[in-house]
Amino acid sequence: MSEISNSSVLIVATDGFEESELFGPREILLERGADVKLASPDLKPIQATVHDDPGKTIRPDMTIEQAHADDFDALILPGGVRNPDQLRTNKAAIDLIRAFADSGKPVAAICHGPWLLVEADLLRGKSATSWPSIRTDLKNAGANVVEQAAVTDGNIVTSRNPGDVAAFTEAVIALVEKAKATSEATA
Repeated sequence: MSEISNSSVLIVATDGFEESELFGPREILLERGADVKLASPDLKPIQATVHDDPGKTIRPDMTIEQAHADDFDALILPGGVRNPDQLRTNKAAIDLIRAFADSGKPVAAICHGPWLLVEADLLRGKSATSWPSIRTDLKNAGANVVEQAAVTDGNIVTSRNPGDVAAFTEAVIALVEKAKATSEATA
């Protein structure tokens, strides 16, 4: 099976992302040798939240418009309330999420991040989880909502909250390695 160290992962976020839901997966992936890039609507530093309080900032590597699904093996969408709420009205962000999904690449969203999967219409008929307050949105979008730390259905991974970061990241890694092994076996 392929190592995650041979992979490139894109994280898409903007101001108001939950700090641990971006930095946690990013650090785990970097420690394992993956190439991790951050895309945002523009290149100015974006501000995290820790629950509702200001957190760390991070400078994006590229804009969402500069990011292409073909250049990455997976996509991660952190939560926080403001982050996905802003991004779900960003056509380029939704188009990019759909491009990853259409190519069969892993798309992972945690906490409020699944709002973006709702907007991209990717949850119909899928099992998924999220922060409790948006589960009705997931159900209304056709998802079968379950209560698990990390849910994988096809190429979609979802998780509930910052406490699930480790399980979420392991599910993403497993899906990336499975997809890369399948791709290599058919090449």
